[in-house]
Amino acid sequence: MKKITVTLPGGEKRSYPAGVKICKILQDLEGEWVEKVLVAKTDGHLVDLSYPLQEDSNLSFFTFEDEEGKEVYRHSTAHLMAQSVQQLFPEAKITIGPPIENGFYYDFYLSTPFTPEDLSKIEERMQENARKNLPIIRQEMSKETAKEYFKKREERYKLEILEEIEEEQVSLYSQGEFTDLCRGPHLPSTGRIKTFKLLSVAGAYWRGDERREMLQRIYGTSFEREEELKIHLDRLAEAKRRDHRILGKKLDLFSIHEEIGGGLIHWHPKGAMIRQRIEDFWRKEHLNRGYQLVFTPHIASEEVYRISGHLENYSDLMYSSMEVEDRPFRVKPMNCPGHIMIYKSHLHSYRELPIRYAELGTVYRFERSGVLHGLFRVRGFTIDDAHIFCQPQKVEEEVISVINFSLEFLKAFGFTEFAVYIATRPEKCVGREEDWVRATKALEEAAKKAGLPYKIDEGGGAFYGPKIDLKIMDSLGRSWQCTTIQFDFNLPERFDISFINDEGKAERSYLIHRAILGSLERFFGILIEHYGGAFPLWLAPVHVRVMTVTQEGDKFAQEIYERLHHEGIQVNLDLRNEKIGFKIREAEEEKIPYMIVIGKKEAKEKTLSVRARRKGDLGKRSLDEFLIQIQAEIAQKSVID
Repeated sequence: MKKITVTLPGGEKRSYPAGVKICKILQDLEGEWVEKVLVAKTDGHLVDLSYPLQEDSNLSFFTFEDEEGKEVYRHSTAHLMAQSVQQLFPEAKITIGPPIENGFYYDFYLSTPFTPEDLSKIEERMQENARKNLPIIRQEMSKETAKEYFKKREERYKLEILEEIEEEQVSLYSQGEFTDLCRGPHLPSTGRIKTFKLLSVAGAYWRGDERREMLQRIYGTSFEREEELKIHLDRLAEAKRRDHRILGKKLDLFSIHEEIGGGLIHWHPKGAMIRQRIEDFWRKEHLNRGYQLVFTPHIASEEVYRISGHLENYSDLMYSSMEVEDRPFRVKPMNCPGHIMIYKSHLHSYRELPIRYAELGTVYRFERSGVLHGLFRVRGFTIDDAHIFCQPQKVEEEVISVINFSLEFLKAFGFTEFAVYIATRPEKCVGREEDWVRATKALEEAAKKAGLPYKIDEGGGAFYGPKIDLKIMDSLGRSWQCTTIQFDFNLPERFDISFINDEGKAERSYLIHRAILGSLERFFGILIEHYGGAFPLWLAPVHVRVMTVTQEGDKFAQEIYERLHHEGIQVNLDLRNEKIGFKIREAEEEKIPYMIVIGKKEAKEKTLSVRARRKGDLGKRSLDEFLIQIQAEIAQKSVID
């Protein structure tokens, strides 16, 4: 019998007969972790624990503590839900059900809508099927055999998916009477699924195409332990309370008006004040780091987008053309062509490089109404864009500088946890192989030198260059994509971007696209939810509210207001004939960082009774003492609560 060598985590090698299943190898291993293993990887591919090894293999294992384990666990929970739905609603047709961050969903076609009561019934049936500990079995068959299978069951969506699969062999997964077309991998049995919760139902067009039929998407989440599920559900409840769309209206920060158009943001005075603080900080930090600020037009001739390739590849995201003196123009969907034209306006020596152009550039992209979502998915937004023109030899140094800049900048807004992903060369790409290797190595070295652990997304880069994405973690443990550093080997060729090297010859420039915050609109939404609307002092639209107990304090309150206003503190004055408790509660609800209460005694002594949101009374201060304190906190970008 043929023998194979299996290399285990840690490097230990063991000999087994060819065809040995991974679950059998696990039985030979010791440790509490063995029973927690959900899925394995052999030679770079995730596989079921029932997978038979035919050749020498390197094995690694994953539990629910690993992202790979979570994804497989939740993917299997999606199948458990689909099975339960079809048991309760035999007329329901199945489509797709992938894992997503912190959960899963499955799309169904059913003529009647699911109700909250239906979700409870589906959950109960899922629990029954989990208790049965049904084996989850993988079957491989020809595509034609699979077509016959799903044709008999009138699963037209599965037949449509099969038509698009190029491989002749496909895999199906079965548990009990339920079978689904799926690449896998999955858990060994339904009994491994411990705790779950169905969260909501939403509409979703088949294939995301609004010309196709509307499906019903059931969202859910699942965990190994009940306490983990409870923590997650508590976070979801808190996220609902922090929803930026609700707080944006409550705090009078922004609005969207269908009369003008969905996805177009109106910044109210308070929201605009926060945006101004972000922009001022952004400009100052960019100038300090050698960037040059530029401005580009909001419309441009189609010709420039034809050269760039945007017209060919992204026309579905661009708004229709307008005629200007018999020439077609478009509102700009991105800023890079404008920055390139500025660079090309004259020759550049290698001694000038790197050249860094930065712009808070507003762009417009068509998003379907069904995907618009507050500040997170809009049609008009401002990108904190920068384009760096660099010598190939200096690229690693430049990437390190950009990463360090990004980390320092994001930390100023209170974000301290980051995740880094590097996307590498796909099969179809442009540019020389040596350029891809150099750029990818620069991204990896930069992440290492910044002390950032990173994950490699093999083949996940754009066709025109590798990139590094930096995600931030918010106060609810959610990750958000912000910083992107993207190499581009396409536009330098299309626009013939070059510099004069030290030999006096024209040499192709490297082009790096870079955004730290992404879009201001989306980042503002993240900030609202991260802080629950209680912005740190330096960002808050109103720093201080001065309020009086009686009219006897009005004159002194006015003096305080004028002094603070003169010193650049954003302050407002509440002289209304209302009870002081009501005024304080109102200021707390508006999440104003500091409140100054002036009564008869304070007016006589010329002192300030200072309160901080969430903390309450801080005691007495002189105006000078308070002014020094608040100016220091603003300068240091302190968070007072």
